[in-house]
Amino acid sequence: MPFPFVRPATISDTPSGLHNMFICSTTKSEVCENQPLQILIIFHTFAHQFLKLEQNYNCMKIKTSIFLIITILCTHNVMNAESFIDKNMVERTTSALTKKSSLPQHIIERGVSQAAAFWLSSDGSKEEFRQFCEDHQCKTPQEKEKLFYRLCENFESILGHNNRVMIDLLMPTHVSGVESLPIDQYFGSYDGLAHLNDDMFNSKIAFIVILNFPHFTLDEKNRNGSSWSDLEWGYVRLGDLFTSRVPAFQQQKIGKSTADADNYISNYNIYMGLVWSDKNVKYWPLNPALISHWGLRDEIKSSYADKQNGLDKQRIIYNVMKRIVDQSIPEDVINNTEYIWYPSSNQTFIEVNNSYIEFGGKSENNIRYQHLLNIFNSIKATDEYYGEKSNYIDRKFDDEFEISVKETERLFHNLLSSPQVAEVSKLISKRLGRKLEPFDIWYDGFKNRSTMDQTKLDQMVMSKYPTKEAFANDLPRILTDLGFTPERARFICDHITVDASVGAGHAWEAAMRSDKARLRTRIGENGMDYKGYNIGIHEFGHNVEQTISLHNVHNYFLRGVPNTAFTEALAFTFQAKDLELLGIKNEDDKAEYLNTLDAFWGCYEIMGVAMVDIKVWQWMYKHPNATAAQLKNAVVQIAKDVWNQYYAPIFKKEDQTILGVYSHMIDAPLYLSAYPIGHLIDFQMENYLKGKNLGQEVERIFKIGRKSPNVWMKEAIGTELSVQPLLDATSEAVKKASAKK
Repeated sequence: MPFPFVRPATISDTPSGLHNMFICSTTKSEVCENQPLQILIIFHTFAHQFLKLEQNYNCMKIKTSIFLIITILCTHNVMNAESFIDKNMVERTTSALTKKSSLPQHIIERGVSQAAAFWLSSDGSKEEFRQFCEDHQCKTPQEKEKLFYRLCENFESILGHNNRVMIDLLMPTHVSGVESLPIDQYFGSYDGLAHLNDDMFNSKIAFIVILNFPHFTLDEKNRNGSSWSDLEWGYVRLGDLFTSRVPAFQQQKIGKSTADADNYISNYNIYMGLVWSDKNVKYWPLNPALISHWGLRDEIKSSYADKQNGLDKQRIIYNVMKRIVDQSIPEDVINNTEYIWYPSSNQTFIEVNNSYIEFGGKSENNIRYQHLLNIFNSIKATDEYYGEKSNYIDRKFDDEFEISVKETERLFHNLLSSPQVAEVSKLISKRLGRKLEPFDIWYDGFKNRSTMDQTKLDQMVMSKYPTKEAFANDLPRILTDLGFTPERARFICDHITVDASVGAGHAWEAAMRSDKARLRTRIGENGMDYKGYNIGIHEFGHNVEQTISLHNVHNYFLRGVPNTAFTEALAFTFQAKDLELLGIKNEDDKAEYLNTLDAFWGCYEIMGVAMVDIKVWQWMYKHPNATAAQLKNAVVQIAKDVWNQYYAPIFKKEDQTILGVYSHMIDAPLYLSAYPIGHLIDFQMENYLKGKNLGQEVERIFKIGRKSPNVWMKEAIGTELSVQPLLDATSEAVKKASAKK
């Protein structure tokens, strides 16, 4: 039995059987004319893409399953007159196979048609194609199931071991304390799976998969998915695997561009002790070095608790962010401890013999946008292999997120333009005792931690977790406090390894059950501070999902979640309990309402950022020959436009560029929308979990596996994705939070 934790279902276990369902849902015209395909963009290509996936932090949810270790992007097959295998041969082959098989004709025809679309003259003659199909098409449901589980075992080995190789090669650049050498950057961009797609087609393994497990559209998945068994869903997800023959050299170019961008972002630190106010006030010691954008944003958030200097510090950081967006930031102040910088005037000074001499260094000069442009160009170069879906934006949303870009923008617009925005902003202004400023999109005052002294929090956490081992050893206790049984808590934690991170932090999952997920967060020489702990709890949420969805799903091809927004939802749930897990209770009787307001304001901020991300990619497709300077100008203008539409009416200031500061936009192409979607899922999930045992429900929910989002939501919590529950709850929360005691 391939999966020891569950009993594999058989066709007889299902009410009607997968093939009967296919007969009912698929017409002949759909089989012949609507042949969706997906490209296999190999692991390293988007392993780096997900290095910066986070809500409050640089948390990486690297889906190293068949679907996210190799990012799967659905599209449509190109069935045209240029196909080597013509329609007549497809019909002849289908007819011959139908006579020898107990499987329905429709499923056979679909498999033959899709395999024919990929078959080149170099793969063999037309007669050799027909013979290959006769030799390798399964004849019975039992034979098909046996083949399926063998593919599960073999791909788990291939992908799992290659994932582990990538983890090892990236240790010097990801893990603190591992010496980094110049050659590590080259090993970090090495992709052991770069030729997997070519190898699978050349060896004809891909054709066997396509022939027996053809691809189905998102519409078909949503239409029929609720009635499919887990085994049937495994078949369907296997059908998402081989959907394009993109050359390996094109995949390698994507891998290199994303690796270069990741390296750039991972080393983008600002030493705040050298950042002074225009009144020559130094608010920070030499450390901390705040990584952009995560560390800078979190410093703005923590400064709300500093009643004396917090506002001045926030204004300074805001100027730093604007310099990053418009690239006027001096390159000498990035990851450098030599130069004193005044962000307001953009002057830099160097200390020489106890005197300060102005140093007129050059700006960063659009390096930020050159990295984004490099990623765009490398991805766009593969568009020609995608037929009708020759636009990465459509592939990203329709096929990876499985939520269309149109639907995503509609969800975001409905919240951003809602009357609840004005209601909450007035409440924030009242709580602050001042008019809102643009950086208040990161207002953190609804959280209990925002009223606490950051220094005391740091001391508490450092005392509790002086080493990474101390944090790792406490993880089982954290899970039992959240409702997991001691046995399950130990099992999950035994499959997680904690490392001190070079970057802000991330979670990298295992791709085979014999490996462990990686939890990485910043841990200093004096131990883990509060920010590192908060990151760690967020990443731990990812690791818990990663472990459950690897070890407890029905089969390997079903492992994971519908898209990364769903794992972010659990990470948010864990993160929201960070103080509670430290033993700090929130005695505020309005805590529930404040949490709702915090969730709403968080959506308001990140949805605008995601809107900018989408519009930047739309602009790049309209201007494929743009320079980095032109792209920078476009990003600045798009950020202003989105700000003016959704934020200027609230903040009473126009043409702000701050929505363009997120680092994800540079090294994680089009990922930002996962966060607001994750927020919405998180809110609906939190409401569902009220009064229930969190541990038991998390185990049940994340055993569902990677079904389509609509199917997953209905099975997990009984409702579809919507902004309305959050809007309704926000209106009620404003009333309760504003009421006098």
